[in-house]
Amino acid sequence: MQLGVVALLLSVSLNTCPCLAQPVDENEFATLHRQLDPQDETWKSIPWQTSLIAAQNLAATGGKPLFIWAMDGHPLGCT
Repeated sequence: MQLGVVALLLSVSLNTCPCLAQPVDENEFATLHRQLDPQDETWKSIPWQTSLIAAQNLAATGGKPLFIWAMDGHPLGCT
């Protein structure tokens, strides 16, 4: 019941929102894309490893700790 009400309200708000009626041209899209994808993020300079064995070997040879990011399920919580 509540899900139906939320879906109805969302549908009405999306259909009446004037901001969705305006298309975005190529120049505006390129500007927005540059703003949303900054290239100077510090975490992008880290040589991330997707192989646990390779990461463990690099950590052992470099005398550095190993950071493991592990998760279960969908990244947006939609499991």
